[in-house]
Amino acid sequence: MLALGALGVVYGDIGTSPLYTVQEIFQPATGVTLNAANITGAISAIVWALMLIVTLKYVVLILRADNRGEGGGLALTALATRAVGNGRPGLRKFLLLMGVFGATLFYGDSVITPAVSVMGAIEGLEVINPALKTFVLPVSLGVLLALFLIQRLGTHSVGKVFGPVLGLWFVVLALSGLQHIRAQPQVLAALNPLVAWDFLTHRGWQVLATLGAIVLALTGAEALYADMGHFGAKPIRLAWTGLVFPSLVLNYMGQGALLISEPDAIANPFFRMFPSSLLVPMVVLAAMAAVIASQAVISGAYSMTKQAIQLGFLPRMEVRYTSAREMGQIYVPGVNWALLVGVVAAVLMFGSSSALAGAYGMAVTLTMMITTVLTFFVVRDGWRLPMAVAVPATLFFLTLDVLLVAGCAIKLLDGGWFPLAMGLALFVVMSTWATGRHLLMKSIQRDGMELEPFVESLAADNCNRASRTAVYAVANPHTVPQALLHNLKHNQVLHECNVIMTVMFQEVPWVPDSQRVEVEAMAPGFWRVKLHFGFMDQPDVPHALTLCAAKGLTIPAFETSYFLSRETVIPTPGAGMADWREHLFAAMSRNAGSVAEFFCLPDNAVVELGTRVQI
Repeated sequence: MLALGALGVVYGDIGTSPLYTVQEIFQPATGVTLNAANITGAISAIVWALMLIVTLKYVVLILRADNRGEGGGLALTALATRAVGNGRPGLRKFLLLMGVFGATLFYGDSVITPAVSVMGAIEGLEVINPALKTFVLPVSLGVLLALFLIQRLGTHSVGKVFGPVLGLWFVVLALSGLQHIRAQPQVLAALNPLVAWDFLTHRGWQVLATLGAIVLALTGAEALYADMGHFGAKPIRLAWTGLVFPSLVLNYMGQGALLISEPDAIANPFFRMFPSSLLVPMVVLAAMAAVIASQAVISGAYSMTKQAIQLGFLPRMEVRYTSAREMGQIYVPGVNWALLVGVVAAVLMFGSSSALAGAYGMAVTLTMMITTVLTFFVVRDGWRLPMAVAVPATLFFLTLDVLLVAGCAIKLLDGGWFPLAMGLALFVVMSTWATGRHLLMKSIQRDGMELEPFVESLAADNCNRASRTAVYAVANPHTVPQALLHNLKHNQVLHECNVIMTVMFQEVPWVPDSQRVEVEAMAPGFWRVKLHFGFMDQPDVPHALTLCAAKGLTIPAFETSYFLSRETVIPTPGAGMADWREHLFAAMSRNAGSVAEFFCLPDNAVVELGTRVQI
């Protein structure tokens, strides 16, 4: 059952690649002549790319690199940085920045995937009737708009049909391929890796253009690892080896067999595999598969955003939980509308799946290369495998990745710049936020008062005490919270119980309740509490504080006030970051989401006090 579920979420992207991959290999730009030898060679190259990169690299190797059950770019980055340890701070920072850059490229993929998948499916209308070509663009935009509008409802109810629909899709891929292979069994020569080698080595310098088209068959490979936490490695492996891989191989060989017998079918080899009586249901099924493929990367973008927020690379945003049973099912409105704008812009800018295919690949292949580099440090420093094993394996996969990146790089001016520009812009935003928060914490620590002597001085003071519990949130557990200073200055009152609370996000997906809280008694009426969350946890502070009772501190839910400091950032020229980055950070800080909502604090128990901080 888990493998069936994995079909719908994990394999939607790679499962819709047959819609456009073979067609793109024989475009004029690649210089591949449409003849029987080249058709068999191209199909062989696709089959062995799936075998080496998806099966060997991801399914066999990288799925083993689980971060307490979670996968994905940021989880792998956390594993790699933890493996190298704190003894090599320069390398650790480099790996962290590389991992964050890989995560930003995922957003570029999240824009291009819905656009190219949906347009590739709707273009089946042209095969039904060429006069319907004018409807492809508006229908594609309508489907995409509907897809993003229903995101706020959550994926729970839709998810029930994802697996069966994709299961039907893969069965249809396999059966349609088999039918054409029977007519042209010579295409079975594609199973020989020497045929792929022969085809690629005879391309000369144009092999890069050919690889840039072949990479379309690999899109979605990262999803195998990114969605591991939802299903586990075993169901993902079972779905790939039992259904997805055989179905893709059969369909690609079937398209090759069709082209050998009918070269004119190159206009749309996928839909030309079916008789005219089945074209309408196939367009509908393809559109459903494309929507499911799009849903997978959109949901992935939400999860990636939540992880980035909790690791300190993005400002707080509104995160809605759409399922009472599944914490992973979330909706991030800001990301949803930003993706919609990007997808609509991509569709209008490129206008067809063929043009969008030119934009596709750059972000995906760079992410694959970053994954290979990070995995080396996990294999060598984390798993302690000998260099004689780690280095050759890494060099083999890195060589494949570099060739694919080079193949996509020649499409840079044809559209490859689009997802790359998006990724670079987002990397600037994320690195600016992380650096700005570091500077902000340094400024608060420099200008703040030390907590321990301050608390000791208050213990002997006979100031007024309110009979409630006050929780003061502070980033640095050794600094007096600004909200506490303001409360004393303006209200001249302390509470009977004062909790200095620091929330800390760890580089692990989940933190068990047994390790959630640290409690330290400082002085009569003063406690220091540290709360630990993983980057996949929901940071529910009131619930976490109830766990303090087992460690001697009872915090009554209905007699507690939460005091928060809201910093107004003041950029100062000549210090910290470049002037424009400081202003960007200040703008992001002003527009960051509510701390109270992010930490699930009750609205009627929160007091926010502002303070101005120079960076």
